[in-house]
Amino acid sequence: MHIERSIDIAAPPEVVWPVMSGVERWHEWTESITSVERLDDGPLRVGSRARVRQPLLRPAVFEVTRLDPGQQFTWTTTNGGIAAEAGHSVEPTPDGTRATLTLDFRGWPLLLLGWWVRWISNRYVTMELNGLKQRSEAARSEAGRS
Repeated sequence: MHIERSIDIAAPPEVVWPVMSGVERWHEWTESITSVERLDDGPLRVGSRARVRQPLLRPAVFEVTRLDPGQQFTWTTTNGGIAAEAGHSVEPTPDGTRATLTLDFRGWPLLLLGWWVRWISNRYVTMELNGLKQRSEAARSEAGRS
C-alpha cells in the first residue's frame, strides 16, 4: 500500500527542514503524534532510532535508513506484522517549499486491516502536513521579525 501527499509552504526549505527533521518536537505541531522519544543523541543520521507514539496505534520504534540533510529522510519500522517505510522530503519552489510525505506498507495483516491502515494513515498525513505548514510559516514570520 502506498500513500503520498504534498503541501506547498510559504517558507524556504532552510526554515521547513529543521521543523520536519526535529522529530522530537512533532507532538507540538500535529495531533497525529503523542510523542517522539529519540533513542540516541546528536543530529538525525542514518541509524538514528526513535520511539513514536500516536493516538490509536501501538508505539513503534523507527530507524532512519536514508538521510540527505536539508532535503529528505526515510525511516522504517515493523509493528504487528506490518512493515512501514515513511519518507519525508522538502524541495524548493518559486514561492517557498513543497513538503512531501510518503508511506509504504507491507505485511499479511493488511489483508484484514488494510482499509483501517489507509484511513488512519491518510488522516494522520493530512494532519502532519497541515501542522508542518503552520509551524514552518510561523517560524518564517518569527525569523523575519528578528
